Amino acid sequence: MRALTRAAAAAATALTLLLSGCADGRDGRNPSGTIRLSFQSLAWQKESVDANKQLVKEWNAAHPDVQVDYVQGSWDNVHDQLLTSFEGGEAPDVIHDASDDLADFAYGGYLADLRTLLPERLTADIPEQSWRTTTFDGGVYGVPFLQEPRVLIANTKILKASGVRVPTPERPWSWPEFRQVTKELTGKGRYGVAWPLKEPVSVTLNLGLSAGGQLFHRDADGKVTIRSEEGDQVVPGTIHYQVNTDRSAARTALGMGGSDTLPGFFGGRYAMVPLGFAYRQQIVEQAPEGFEWTVLPAPAGSGGLAQGVSPQTLSVAEESPHKKEAMRFIDFLLRPPNMVRLAKGDWMLPTGTEALADPALHTTENGWATGTALAKALRPAPAQSVRGYPEWKDKVATPALQEFYSGAIGTEELRKRLVDDGNRVLARYQR
Repeated sequence: MRALTRAAAAAATALTLLLSGCADGRDGRNPSGTIRLSFQSLAWQKESVDANKQLVKEWNAAHPDVQVDYVQGSWDNVHDQLLTSFEGGEAPDVIHDASDDLADFAYGGYLADLRTLLPERLTADIPEQSWRTTTFDGGVYGVPFLQEPRVLIANTKILKASGVRVPTPERPWSWPEFRQVTKELTGKGRYGVAWPLKEPVSVTLNLGLSAGGQLFHRDADGKVTIRSEEGDQVVPGTIHYQVNTDRSAARTALGMGGSDTLPGFFGGRYAMVPLGFAYRQQIVEQAPEGFEWTVLPAPAGSGGLAQGVSPQTLSVAEESPHKKEAMRFIDFLLRPPNMVRLAKGDWMLPTGTEALADPALHTTENGWATGTALAKALRPAPAQSVRGYPEWKDKVATPALQEFYSGAIGTEELRKRLVDDGNRVLARYQR
């Protein structure tokens, strides 16, 4: 488990104080008998926060016997903050998180197995591949409700002037074609692409599915081993060559987060930036007047448009005395019209098939139609249920990929570190 930071401890203390004021009894009831549930949300964009708070308000107006208290959390420290609250017996009843953060909590007994609580409507509406992201050892420990494909955000004027073929979800670029296109888009004072790879692991693994990569392999006994095969080398190899051989990708962007690349994108320094779908909101808000941009699908390989995702999730704490009521609230939040509201607030895609069919999510404005066209190709992130993945990511994969992309190490050294060092890490979790 990761060491707790002072910030995480402070956040947990604040949460404890807040939750202790939400209920007068240990069973979450006040003296009048009203059940009080705490809902910790990680919404952070104004539209998303407003949508979540409004839905809580609507629930409370319609359910005087089960009242929900909105608690604001943060993506920055959610893992350590939740761990502290679990161990201190002060966890929120309803927990907003991401599926790739659930494994340790699920195996640790901190989250409720939802199989007997899930309403049939919700089970049927969300596709099986989404449910796989929250299933660990046969149990279901979260409801996946929002997901985000990675797309290419392109400068429309540069794209048109270059004469390159513009890809569509029906005819995406292949990875070799993408590499060639970025060379053609590179010119004086301009790079064809900027890869913001401050956090390189999820990008590499998730896009790797499109080339048939998997990296993590589970045998019949459930043991996971790491193997680097041909498909696993396509995405990192493409980026490495763009940066170090073709000079079509900006080296300075490797240490950036997605938002850091936007000024250069707006200024014409980068023709394209691979970003999560939700970044469209920042582009709409920050782009200079008259700036033209478009949303393109990520490149495809032997795996087609497949890419891994770690959906946002809603879970119930195992220690909650009111699991049925907590699930009723989750079911309300994720009714199709409400799921659409949450998706639009976060500029992401809903997992629910009925919500995804909403016409508001199929407009060409701001690239919504491109995103929804990619939804059927989204798959669980390769390391979704692998115990030890956080340590492998932080201690092995992140530094190795950063050095590889910068040109400090080559392909064989990358393979050795990801595979050999990585399997030593995973072995400790599988004894």
